[in-house]
Parts: sequence; structure tokens; C-alpha cells
Amino acid sequence: MPVICVGGMIGIGKTSVAELIAKGLGGDVFYESVEDNPILPLFYTASPEEIQAKRYPFLLQLYFLKTRFASIKEAYKKGDSVLDRSIYEDWYFAKVNHDLGRISSLEMQVYEGLLEEMMREIDGLPYRKAPDLMVYLKADFETVLHRIGLRGRDFEQDPSLVDYYRTLWSGYDDWVHQHYSASEVLVIDMNSTDVVNNAEDAARVVDRVRGALAESRRPVA
Repeated sequence: MPVICVGGMIGIGKTSVAELIAKGLGGDVFYESVEDNPILPLFYTASPEEIQAKRYPFLLQLYFLKTRFASIKEAYKKGDSVLDRSIYEDWYFAKVNHDLGRISSLEMQVYEGLLEEMMREIDGLPYRKAPDLMVYLKADFETVLHRIGLRGRDFEQDPSLVDYYRTLWSGYDDWVHQHYSASEVLVIDMNSTDVVNNAEDAARVVDRVRGALAESRRPVA
């Protein structure tokens, strides 16, 4: 099996889909560093004053950048892997927080410099330089909020976060279609897809991934 990235909004079902693909096609999942992330709860619960003083958004992006860099290098070396969000998507979150004024221009400059160096190292890897497919999960904003609620992480539930979620959601399609170029993209509509409770949906997603991979390998005439 090749290397596949699964991307999309917070709470939309990336982990479930990544596990489904890995099980259906054979391979391992490289999980996003969430449960063991010491900064993530602080990022969500800090007041604007605390964010300004402690710089949690910048620290969080550095933490994710480090862990995603390590994961994608290992996934590329190993092969047969599914990445539950990847380093390619990390920039979008940093950009949104910069646009919201939560990451300063100087911090963004430092972040982008580190990302550029990491991508240069990835481009120089001897065994693989890009994923074979991005599986992009998308849904209406109401579906996203509903799934964030179902997931039940306490630090994600504050009503004050809705505007932040909406800002992330509103620009995601543009990032995928205008900024992501590492591989072909397969879009899955999560408004009508439930891979956890509907076996037919789960089988359909795996079949679509297989088909997209086969199409991406087809020689150009």
C-alpha cells in the first residue's frame, strides 16, 4: 500500500477514516499528536490575554510541526501508511491563526522558515518525496459542529470557539484546491458518510480510495 494523507476539519472523522483505510488496504496509521499534547488544551481554554502573554498558538504550531515532520519521514521510509493529518496541512492552521492575530508576523516568519527547511529535507529523501493520495473529508459547518460535540473533548466545547471553527472551515476548500499540490485529492462528503456506524459507507470509502490510487498510477497518454 502507498502513503495516504487524510485531511479535513477538526472533528470531521479523520482518525476513523484513516483507521478504516489502513485496515482495508493494509498498513499502519500515524496519528495526530493530540492525546499526549501538553499545549492543545491550553490553546483552546486560554483567554485572549493569556494567549497574548503565553503565545500558545505559536507554541502549538511548533509542536505540531515537529511531530508531523517526524511522522511523515517515518511514514515515507516505512510505506504502507496512512497519516491522520500531515505536515502539508499544518501551514493552513498557522495561517489562520496569523490572520486572526494570534500568531505574530515575526512568529509566522520563523514558522515558515522552519517549515521550508523541513520540506527541503523531505524533498531530498531517497525513498519517497510525496504522498500517493490526499483523502479530503468535507462537510457543512453544522455537521462539523455536531461531530465536534459528539467527540466530547471538554476543551473543544466552549461556545466561544464557534467563530474560530467557522473561520477554519470557511477557508479549507481553498487551501486544498489552491495550495495543496503534493498529490491527487479524493474528496469524501462527510454529510452523507458514516464510516463508524454504516458498513456500506465504510466499504464505499475504501473502494473509492482504491480507485483513486489506481487512477493516479495510470500512465499519461
